[in-house]
Amino acid sequence: MQAAPVRATAIPTFATALRAVEALLMSGGQRTARRNAWTSVLEDRRRAKDRVEAQRVLEQAPAAAPTVRP
Repeated sequence: MQAAPVRATAIPTFATALRAVEALLMSGGQRTARRNAWTSVLEDRRRAKDRVEAQRVLEQAPAAAPTVRP
């Protein structure tokens, strides 16, 4: 009895399959524009998260005493 042959190629992930379909449907410039837009969305989300964190830290910090000038 012989063992079944082992498949040497990996099964593509969903992301890989999506990129393949994207390559068929869109020209290079459209793909680049879409990826740039998605990168911008992710960067905006990161900045928003940083703003929320900074606001939380500022709200938790004790209020500074006003300085009196002569």
